Formats: sequence, C-alpha cells, structure tokens
Amino acid sequence: MGSSTGPGGKKARGIVAMGLKQGDVVQELGWDSDVDESLRDAIMDAIDAEMVDDPLEAVDAVLLWWRDDDGDLVDGLVDALRDLGEAGCVWLMTPKVGRAGYVDAADINEASATAGLSLANPVKVSDDWLAQKVVRPRSGRR
Repeated sequence: MGSSTGPGGKKARGIVAMGLKQGDVVQELGWDSDVDESLRDAIMDAIDAEMVDDPLEAVDAVLLWWRDDDGDLVDGLVDALRDLGEAGCVWLMTPKVGRAGYVDAADINEASATAGLSLANPVKVSDDWLAQKVVRPRSGRR
C-alpha cells in the first residue's frame, strides 16, 4: 500500500482542511503510543514548530487525542479550552470505527453540546484517526 502523506495525499489534504499554518501555536493533549506519528509530523511541518503541552500564551488550536476509555469527554473538551485563544478551535482526534478506543459519534455530539461547544464537519486525516473540529458557538461569544 502506498503512502498517503505525499503531495496531494490524505494527510496533506487533511492538514490543509484543518487550516493549520506556519506560525500557529498548537497545544497537544492526550498523546500516547497509539497516535499517528506521521500526522503529528505533518502538523508540525505545517506550523513549522513543535506542538506544545504547557503553553505560555493562548494557543491557536488544540489537538486532543481521545479514546473511549480516556474518561469523561465533556471534561476533556472543557480542559482543552483552558489555553485556547478566543478564535481558536479544538481538533478532537478519535479512532475511526472498528479501531480500538472508537468513540461513538452520538457520544461526541452529546459531550460537545453539554460542554457548550459546536461541532463542524470531520476531516479525514489518517487511516486510523478522525479529526473533528470543535468550536465555541458564535452565539455564545461575547
């Protein structure tokens, strides 16, 4: 099977769809040995920097790796907002259907609503992981 990370590949298109660009500060939460390292590398290439885990300033995006057994997703989403700038978003990374740790879409919808957040369309970025954009609702901003 060929690589999907080259020009025009799934990961390259996914990073573009995520809107991450050079100079963005991205916080990474929930990293473990099962994450897609080539996706992480593609993100760091796009932002031309390492991702941070304990930022000194507000971040442009949070990459939140989440599995079914990671606990309460509402708490995870609320925690992800702690260092997020007002215009930023959370990229919720969950294993795809059939993969270990899969999180049901209904659970993601419910957790997002309970946390007072809105979901955007998912982005295909990896063979094993799905990226779901989570944002503060515009009507809730003051």
